[in-house]
Amino acid sequence: MKVRDRGILVGTLSPGKKNCITDVEGVRVGHFTLDYPINNNGYACTGVTAILPHEGNLFQEKVTAASYVMNGFGKTAGLVQLNELGVLESPIMLTNTFGVPAVTQGTLEYMLEQNPEIGDTTGTVNVVVGECNDSYLNSIRHFPVKAEHAVEAITKATDEAVVEGAIGAGKGMICFGYKGGIGTSSRTVSEFSLGCLVLSNFGKREEFKYSHLKVDESEGISETSDGSIMIVLATDAPLSDRQLLRVAKRCGIGLGRTGSHFGNGSGDIVIAFSTAHKIPHFYEKETEVRTQLREDLPVMNELFTAAAEATEEAILNSLSQAETTTGRNGHSVGAFPFK
Repeated sequence: MKVRDRGILVGTLSPGKKNCITDVEGVRVGHFTLDYPINNNGYACTGVTAILPHEGNLFQEKVTAASYVMNGFGKTAGLVQLNELGVLESPIMLTNTFGVPAVTQGTLEYMLEQNPEIGDTTGTVNVVVGECNDSYLNSIRHFPVKAEHAVEAITKATDEAVVEGAIGAGKGMICFGYKGGIGTSSRTVSEFSLGCLVLSNFGKREEFKYSHLKVDESEGISETSDGSIMIVLATDAPLSDRQLLRVAKRCGIGLGRTGSHFGNGSGDIVIAFSTAHKIPHFYEKETEVRTQLREDLPVMNELFTAAAEATEEAILNSLSQAETTTGRNGHSVGAFPFK
């Protein structure tokens, strides 16, 4: 159940029809979840989530993109080139910290299969992978995530309402001492859509600003606030990479409203992209023409507001949609007891 179904309304802007990142036309999301015992007290409680900007060939038709690091305690792949060139040419992949190499490998294999010319008659491909540490519930040292799981997540991607909570990369994540994981929300701004998907894995239980919504006095686990959150922001508004960076920075407002202070050991990272333009890999002309929003009109401020609101609500949805989960060494993390 999303928080809106519980009567909890975040902000003033209206959500999209599905209230998720796939309200941005063309965006698709897929999950692959691992949930099984390993040896004695070990457990695979993890997975992979893939976000695809459109249904075409992502290498051949790139999209404008940017990333913003609020706190850099993270092990992401691909952000250096993404920020240098301002384009995204692969799915955005999410997983656990030690799963980054395998997911990078699997995504690379998928991209090479789709594009035989990569690394041969043209350049290489920049695969983008984000992560959070799920080692309280997941036996991370056993490397349960494999390359083929990344391919599974990509091929399962759909533009339907996103399944949230303890699924895909969110299977083993913890938020404010309760079960977190995948959450998503969206906003409508003028004729544009903006959607946000989070992988929530941060915060102490006493820091949560919505604790008053508990139906009882049950306590979450006493974990440190040093965790992480990956935030993926999508929009069909025609924004440049510089403008996307400006919008991405406002996600920190929504994150802060839930109670986060971007802890010392927390990787708090935003990856933002616009589907308004498809940038061809092969292009013979020396110049190209694009349309972009003027920044001195009300719509830009509304996009800032939308980014903050959608991020806040996506985090709440990650808690609201998650279920009590048991993992390695018998560890169990309960769902937040919303009223």
